[in-house]
Amino acid sequence: MDSVPQNTSCCVRPKWFSSVFKQCDVPDYCCGCCSALRPRYRRLVDNIYPSDPQDGLVRNNMEKLTFYALSSPEKLDRIGEYLAWKVSRDIARHRHGYVVIAMEAMDQLLIACHAQSLNLFVESFLKMVQKLLECHEADMQLLAAQSFVKFAHIEEDTPSYHRGYDFFVSKFSSLCHNNHDDLETRNRLRVAGLKGIQGVVRKTVSDDLQVNIWDETHMEKIIPSLLFNMQGHCGSLTETPDSPLEEANPWSLAENCLREL
Repeated sequence: MDSVPQNTSCCVRPKWFSSVFKQCDVPDYCCGCCSALRPRYRRLVDNIYPSDPQDGLVRNNMEKLTFYALSSPEKLDRIGEYLAWKVSRDIARHRHGYVVIAMEAMDQLLIACHAQSLNLFVESFLKMVQKLLECHEADMQLLAAQSFVKFAHIEEDTPSYHRGYDFFVSKFSSLCHNNHDDLETRNRLRVAGLKGIQGVVRKTVSDDLQVNIWDETHMEKIIPSLLFNMQGHCGSLTETPDSPLEEANPWSLAENCLREL
């Protein structure tokens, strides 16, 4: 038999094949022949991204990913890990448009899926939110808070034994004291922090397995954050906590939060 030529295909050269297949962990640099060899969940995730982030989430492909997640819930954790990896990469590359797309996909999957394996998916989601909250860009912090608030309204079918929210209590409390130079941005970040605190309280109170939100270490951060925003209330304003201005004014939202507590 003739010897195998040097330019033979990857299916005949196992070592070369293995090295190429490894590159599939970085889809941006993956050649066409091995893109089809990537796990299906990765291909489905990759397909929700448009070539131009301004075009937004590819809706048809998002529906396919959601259907796959519902049909194969055991893949949810891998989908979450892969999305989290892509978010970390896009944050590092300052590709914020793709970060927004990933968070929208996560939000939709959280709402659609209530499987027992959702806990592992949630862990990846919370890592993504934490990563965004650690960014210095206000729009990324606002995006993180919005996603967390949506998550807080979701009732999970299975309890979470090891999930912690300490970081979120600290970070959302910190946002409540934000002192951005731009007044509008400052108010938006403070409102985001207050809504985040509301979300943490809602999530922990509804889950008996969670750490007690009424613990002194948490209340020492939450209560001062609420009072700090309430002291900015101008006496000449007559809005109530239930008025439309609540969404825009930190003091109204802080008062409402305190009443809920």
